[in-house]
Amino acid sequence: MSEPNLWWLAVGALVALELLTGTFYLLMLGLGAAAAALAAYVGASVTAQLVWASLVGGGAVAVWHLRRSRGRSEPPAQANPNVNLDIGEVVQIGAWSHDGTAQVHYRGAAWTAIHRTGVSPIPGAHRVAEMVGNRLLVDKA
Repeated sequence: MSEPNLWWLAVGALVALELLTGTFYLLMLGLGAAAAALAAYVGASVTAQLVWASLVGGGAVAVWHLRRSRGRSEPPAQANPNVNLDIGEVVQIGAWSHDGTAQVHYRGAAWTAIHRTGVSPIPGAHRVAEMVGNRLLVDKA
């Protein structure tokens, strides 16, 4: 079997492995294997093919990692509305207890609501800002 075909088989294996695991970085390594296959087509030595595979694949991984780390940062899961659908919902608080909690009826159940530190609790409409365990951290709406 020729060298380019071996590299294309490696590309196929990396893509299939990525589909099984969901690791996007394997696609970047597949780009490196594709670059090595192209280098093999033009008659480059095995050393040059490996260099192309490592430069393109490793470079793509590094660029993707930097792009992801510099991208928008999402809030932690307890405050992320994409993870917890309760974030942003409005609840009515009738009265606060002396310990800084309130009982609210939300989604057909009784919940304990807490307020942020340093904020004086006021009855009325509040927006769920975060889930702290099984408590609702609320801000004044």
